[in-house]
Parts: sequence; structure tokens; C-alpha cells
Amino acid sequence: MNKIKLICLAFSTLSLLTIGLKSLNFTATEVKAVNPPVKSNTLPSSRLQPEVIKNFLDSENINSAVIYIEQGWKQQYEEYMQGRLRSNQVFEVKKISQTLNQISARVGKKSALIYAVPSDNQLDLILIPPDKQPIHKRIYRGKKAVLSSLVTKFRADIVKQTSSGGEYHSSGKKIYDLLIAPLEPELRSQGINNLIFCLGSGLRSVPLAAIYDGEKFLVEKYSIAIIPAFNLLDFQFVDITKTQVLAMGASEFKNLEPLPAVPLELSNIISNKWVGKSLLNKDFTLKNLKKERANNSFGIVHLATHAELSPGSVQQSYIQFWDTQIRLDELKTLELDKPPVQLLVLSACRTALGDVKAELGFAGLAVQSGAKAALASLWAVNDSGTLALMIQFYEKLKAYPLKSEALRQAQIAMIKQQVSLKDNPIVRRSTALDPKIVEELDEDELSHPYYWAGFTLIGNPW
Repeated sequence: MNKIKLICLAFSTLSLLTIGLKSLNFTATEVKAVNPPVKSNTLPSSRLQPEVIKNFLDSENINSAVIYIEQGWKQQYEEYMQGRLRSNQVFEVKKISQTLNQISARVGKKSALIYAVPSDNQLDLILIPPDKQPIHKRIYRGKKAVLSSLVTKFRADIVKQTSSGGEYHSSGKKIYDLLIAPLEPELRSQGINNLIFCLGSGLRSVPLAAIYDGEKFLVEKYSIAIIPAFNLLDFQFVDITKTQVLAMGASEFKNLEPLPAVPLELSNIISNKWVGKSLLNKDFTLKNLKKERANNSFGIVHLATHAELSPGSVQQSYIQFWDTQIRLDELKTLELDKPPVQLLVLSACRTALGDVKAELGFAGLAVQSGAKAALASLWAVNDSGTLALMIQFYEKLKAYPLKSEALRQAQIAMIKQQVSLKDNPIVRRSTALDPKIVEELDEDELSHPYYWAGFTLIGNPW
């Protein structure tokens, strides 16, 4: 980091601390300018000064706290991605609330935004409901070290396919009690049914769908999405059922494990329910993606391939095409913003647990790619399990055109043991999968959160 930036950052922080907090009230235009991103392999775990946030919140200045959080996390993403993100505007709390209200009225789902900001001494939760006053809760037992330990245990319980409900229910309940329970009365009283999470470091890799209230998983109560920052969302609602799908992928690789179910995955998507085109193996190239998108905008781009969000710099994370790897900092070359893709799906994604850089890569997927939203997994689900989830998701997306609700319905179907590969006629006729795997992976096994909880919607949930 250069000396000028250090001086500017120090001056900015000192200024915030010394201004009369009660009278401070940022406007969107006053905070448009941000420091330029620094190209560096050293990434701070947070761009925020905890004392600044604490002082804002202690003085009940939630508006300034939210703007400061949005600025800090946007800068953090820009440093990781080594480039400017597409928006320089930061919304005030009132504008966020009004926007949520307008969208809720349009789509029939009542959405609320939750900021979760962990620090060494506490967890600060900020709830912004549609057209209502924001609410702040401080949870002292939710400090960063405690949360980190809980998240690690929870993910370990879930990704172990042999774990019992008692294990992941118990660890999921502890996270629920810190992250959701303090806000639950307000969520219920206001009829909120769609949660948008803007999460701090250490929380971006939580499989939120599976945190547990003692009776139900979170996804059984709310549809869920995560975002890197509210000001980076594209709020325009488009009826996704009227779009077409470009489904691409590979079942075999030179240096990576094969994905034998990919041909089935693509053929199930491009069916009577969805119009589109599929390209497999040697046809799965960046050149062909651009060519097909030039001929037809394809509102959904589905990539059934290995994707790795790794520790270290952005150059170490990639999406595997047939003939090349596209690094995370090269996602712009996909040109998914010309015109904007409504949904990018990465069906075999894997994100390193507990690494702040890998978390940033995951939470920033939609923004970096140019798509309005992305669907990806926090861990690599086995081939058959991914196939089961994707079949459900695309079926539900036709019936529930809101992306977050379609994912929710697909996950609930798996929880309630309503999903079976062996009952799918296309799967039964296929020779790509070992028949024993299809028979053994029954409804009961697919209800385990290993198979469904990692799939997460990132970006615009509508």
C-alpha cells in the first residue's frame, strides 16, 4: 500500500472519529469518491475500523454506519479483484429501505437486508426492512473468534456425509442464535420472507440455508441471498422464465477429476421446459460462449465444470473451460454484462473454508462476472448430488421465477425427501452414471444438507 493511501486512510478515519457523530449524516454524493484499488498480494482482513462503526452505532447513527460499512467492503473487494467495481454510489439507509419496499411490492416477496459485522469484541447486526426504520442489535457473545470456531465446526459437520442430524442441528443452532434469533421478532412482525445478507469476514462461507432454529432450517422459513454490498446490486426485475439458457460444461478433463453426470445435467436443463442450447467438452470454450451470446443474449449461462475459489491472490482462483482456465480476475472477459446475464450458474464450485480471500471471491462472483446474480456452491458436492439439485432448481425456476425462491423450493424438496434420481426417466436411461450410485443415492440420503446447503445465491435475488 503506498504512503499517500495510508495517509488518506488515516486522515479519513481520524476525521470520522472526531466529527460530532450525532450531527454527522453522509449523503450518497459525499461518499462517491473512494481510494483507488491497490494491486497487492497482501489483503487486510477488513477495510473497516471497528471503533468507527461502534461509535456510529453507539450514537444511534445507523445511516453513517451503513455507508461506512458499504464503502469499506467495496474497497476490500476492489483490492482483491484488483480493479474498480461497477458502482461508485452508496445508498443511504432510507433509500435502501425505499428500494426494498418498491421491489417487494413488485415481486410479491417482502425482502429485508441484514448486515452482520463481526469484530474482536462483538457482532453487530443491522436490519433494514422495507419502508421501516432500521434496527441495530449488538451481540457480545458473537465476537469474531467465537464465530470463527462455530462456522468451522458447522461446515465440518455438514460436509461429512455420515454426520447425524444431531451434529449439524446442534452447531447450526448456535449460529442461528447469534445471527438470526436477535432479529427474529422484527422479521416475524413485519412479514419478512426474503433475507439478503451482507456479511463480514468469516461469515461469507457460512451455509446459511442450513442454520437451524431448533425445529426448522433457515431455508424452510426464508428465501436467502448474499451480496457483497447493496450499492453493487442491479435492482431491475426481469421475468427469468422468458429467457433462454446457454448450458455448457465438460465431463472429462486432462488434470482434474471427471464429472460423468455433466451430460445428463445439461440435457435435463435444455428440455421441454427451457429453451436454449448446450455445448459439451471440446465445444465448451470461451470463444464459443462469446459466439453464442453474440447470436442470442441467453439470460442464463450455466457452466457445469470445476471452479475453484482458493486461498491466495485472485489469480489462483479459476473456472475451468475445455481448453483453458479463466482466472477470477479475468471473469470480465466472459462479457456477461453485454447484455446482462440474469443468472450465472457454476454447478461444481468449491470455496476454501476460513480464507478471507476465497470468501471474497465467492461473495463477489456476480459483480466480477457482470451477471446480475450467480448460483454457486461453497463445497464440491458429488456429481450425482449436484445433478439432483440442478434438476430441481430448473424445474422450480419455471414455477417460481424469483431466483432465491426457486432455490429455496429446490432445497426444501430435498429436505422433505421428495427428490429421487432413480425416478427420473432421463437418468434411468443414461449410461453415464453407475447404476449403483443412482440406486444408493435415495431420497433419504439426498435430504442431508451436504447435498443442498452449499448452493448459494449471490447478488440480485429477484
